Formats: sequence, C-alpha cells, structure tokens
Amino acid sequence: MAENNELEKTLWQAADKMRSNMDAAEYKHVVLGLIFLKYISDAFYDLHKQLEEGKGEFEGADPEDPEEYLAHNVFFVPEKARWDYLQGRAKQP
Repeated sequence: MAENNELEKTLWQAADKMRSNMDAAEYKHVVLGLIFLKYISDAFYDLHKQLEEGKGEFEGADPEDPEEYLAHNVFFVPEKARWDYLQGRAKQP
C-alpha cells in the first residue's frame, strides 16, 4: 500500500510539473489529447514496422500509404504528428 502512495505522489508531482502555470481544467484537454495520440501512435508504429518488413500479406506494401492503415483499422499518423517527432521537439519553444 505504501508503494502505491509513493507512486501516486510521484505521478501527481510529475503532472504538476508538466502543467506548470496552466489551469488544471484546461490541462485535462491537453493530457487527454496526448494520451490518445500515444495510443494511436503505438498501433501505427506496430503496423508501420510490419509494412516496412514487407513479409507475407505485407509484401510490396508502402508504409507511408494511408490506405494500408485504413485496411487494418489503424489510424495513419502523418510524419509531423507522430509521437517520436513530437517527443523529440518537446523542449523547443
């Protein structure tokens, strides 16, 4: 139980630090958007890797073709909206 309290305390501190001077009511919209982006990015990267490898049903597939993702019910994430791209620029003004 003590471990959970420490984890909760650490998570709250991290959230407060990320929130900085933004109002908590506004911050939830930012965080929910980021959580959704991370979720769709993970699915996108999984399929992107398979498309790049081009094995089996993915032979000859283009990993940058949005139709490939639509066929597998996965969101296509444009390059400048991808998690890695944004994460690499997070500290820029």
